[in-house]
Amino acid sequence: MSDAIISYASFILADAGLEITSDNLQALTKAAGANVENVWADVYAKALEGKDLKEILSGFHAAGPAAGASSAGAASGSSGEAAAEEEVEEEKEESDDDMGFGLFD
Repeated sequence: MSDAIISYASFILADAGLEITSDNLQALTKAAGANVENVWADVYAKALEGKDLKEILSGFHAAGPAAGASSAGAASGSSGEAAAEEEVEEEKEESDDDMGFGLFD
């Protein structure tokens, strides 16, 4: 539970534009009435030192729709492209016959 409290405190500090330090994390959690061990504040402060938490979180947001859009774009291709892909796949399957043996030889 302590890690969740420190995570939320980190989000609050980042949103307020304040530096995420162990002292700031401890002060915020104490003001909220939570009792968190110092080690959690130290770990999160070290992990986020010199990093922009808002930028990290926006990177996750940007990665999700971009991956979905590329797969949606591929699925909406023309039927001619789909037919060409099927021909390529059939040629790959037939290439086994060229080696002189088949599945039931």
